[in-house]
Amino acid sequence: MSRKIPGFLEQLWASSETAVVVIWRGEALLAPGPTPQLAIFSPGDIPDFRHRIYLGLTTGENRGLAAGTRFVAAVVDDRVGEALEPDVTRWMSARTLAHTLDDLDSGVVIEALAMANWHDAHAFSPPTGSATKESQAGWTRVDLETGKDIFPRTDAAVIVLITDAEDRIVLGSNALWESHRYSLLAGFVEPGESLEAAVIREVWEESGLVVRNPRYVGSQPWPFPASLMVGFQAELDPDHRNDLRPDGTEIVDLRWFDRDSIQAESGGITLPGQPSIARAMIDDWLERGTH
Repeated sequence: MSRKIPGFLEQLWASSETAVVVIWRGEALLAPGPTPQLAIFSPGDIPDFRHRIYLGLTTGENRGLAAGTRFVAAVVDDRVGEALEPDVTRWMSARTLAHTLDDLDSGVVIEALAMANWHDAHAFSPPTGSATKESQAGWTRVDLETGKDIFPRTDAAVIVLITDAEDRIVLGSNALWESHRYSLLAGFVEPGESLEAAVIREVWEESGLVVRNPRYVGSQPWPFPASLMVGFQAELDPDHRNDLRPDGTEIVDLRWFDRDSIQAESGGITLPGQPSIARAMIDDWLERGTH
């Protein structure tokens, strides 16, 4: 792989054809203009950086970039970020604006943020506590005491759209959210656990419901800080029609919703944001009811 070639990142940084996107304080810089697009720089435009990460190359022409254009993320400090663009409205939070970007930009920014978060969390080696340094074009860090590579990790989490015999869905309100915000139930996969087993366990722990037939529907990288959200649909087990029982720790309220009640309460509840897989799954369920 290219990232393993000694000096590969330095070669890219020496080329004016390399496309650089900038990450500062967990946000990406947008280009000026009415359509949200990532600002793209040449390496010579970036005076300094904390991390550099090779992101990959384009497979076709896009936004005037030739096929095969290589992308690098530059993670910068306050001094460089403020110098590049002091207007804070030009810096994009992926949580709120990723859905407005095209496929290239959204893929680039999610990958860049996930890797930037990982680098910030691994300045020291988990096994030894010794300092680490970047290697393999930003895709590993090396333990300076042992010389061993430390690789990025992704934490799998399941998110579940539960339906009952009446085709209603369960939405819950998290203790950390405002009281009127509702979403699907979700949780992290535990060691030694299958995704399907995680669905059944998380639903039971958070709601007291027993579900069956978990079916995979899609996934979404979620770099806050390093998760992969794996979406499932599951059915309420008719032999265990338990009352909703919020766990009281993470989930403080649970409600069944049919499509009419979702529409009727559109002003009274807040659903997940458009960039999220949770919203995509809810919207898909709503649309199925129109056929």
